[in-house]
Amino acid sequence: MPSTHPGEGPSLTLYTLGGAFGLQNVSPFCLKIEMLMTALDIPFELAVEPDPRKAPKGKLPFLMVDERVIADSELITEYLDESTGGRVYAGLSPAQRSRGVALARLIDDHLYWLFVASRWLDDAWFPHIVDGFFHIAPRPVRPLVARLARRQVRQTFHLHGLGRHTLEEQRGFVERDLRALEDAVPDEGFLLGKKPCLYDFTVSSFMAGVLDNEPPTWVTLMARDYRRLADYAERVQAHVGVYGRERSSR
Repeated sequence: MPSTHPGEGPSLTLYTLGGAFGLQNVSPFCLKIEMLMTALDIPFELAVEPDPRKAPKGKLPFLMVDERVIADSELITEYLDESTGGRVYAGLSPAQRSRGVALARLIDDHLYWLFVASRWLDDAWFPHIVDGFFHIAPRPVRPLVARLARRQVRQTFHLHGLGRHTLEEQRGFVERDLRALEDAVPDEGFLLGKKPCLYDFTVSSFMAGVLDNEPPTWVTLMARDYRRLADYAERVQAHVGVYGRERSSR
């Protein structure tokens, strides 16, 4: 659990997006860093910033280290590795790190965007976006603000390239990505050792957000067919004691 121990190094505050859709941490990038810092037993405070526009780079998470701001989960990871004397990657061979980076890129730069689209660009699911992400806006203007943000998501998805494909083609991408992850994770234990590492947190934080997303998106429904992947994600969360879903769930 997040904690503070005055006098034992810099004061750390991790800012996350907060909860929605049955999740206490709706962003897999935020959840990944919370899991990593908890596993490393690094004292920190957890804070919520529901408006990404107020974040230094317009996205979350970001880490406050005393008065210094570190924005972006990968940059936070590199800071944590440096500040702990290499504990983030301790015991991992170059080949293992290469495998982990490849899995992370598959999720962060491909599968993640398909999941975003399943929330934002599905007309039937979009009303949950309005309520879940834009509750901070005054109710009369909430739908308008949400539609403007949706337009930006659609443009980004198109520029990425995935948005140029039909829904059926996108489903094919999701299926192949999920199959690759399912084939990569073990039946027991963790990816690269007896304890979970950064790359376990990357995979499990994303899968936690997908599998426990309520109501389910079309990506959620597809992901529930991959039982080894689901069991693995649950195992990692249980080991660290940090979960994506709301504590009252399950």
